[in-house]
Amino acid sequence: MAELPEIGLISNKAIAKLAGLAPIANDSGRRTGNKHVRGGRAGPRGILFVVAAIVAKFDPHLKAFAQRLQQAGKPKMLIRIALARKLLVILNAKARDARTEFANAT
Repeated sequence: MAELPEIGLISNKAIAKLAGLAPIANDSGRRTGNKHVRGGRAGPRGILFVVAAIVAKFDPHLKAFAQRLQQAGKPKMLIRIALARKLLVILNAKARDARTEFANAT
């Protein structure tokens, strides 16, 4: 996470885009293409992608989220990317709260 020093300072959408976990639209004119997850910083994206597979087995809240997506018929890769993004949003919120508490303590 050292490759994301902005964590806790910017919005959830912005941090997801920075890490490459936000869907990028492939539109042109009237044509609406698929949205793919690409770009951003590869290091944090890869780490979160691997951790998402582990968390899906052991964390009850994220396991329920993954099962809900699976029951909706989503592909496995989409579920892992969604879990990785959710993990990043949780980390962003925890870092934001920690920075606020630290700033108030001094």
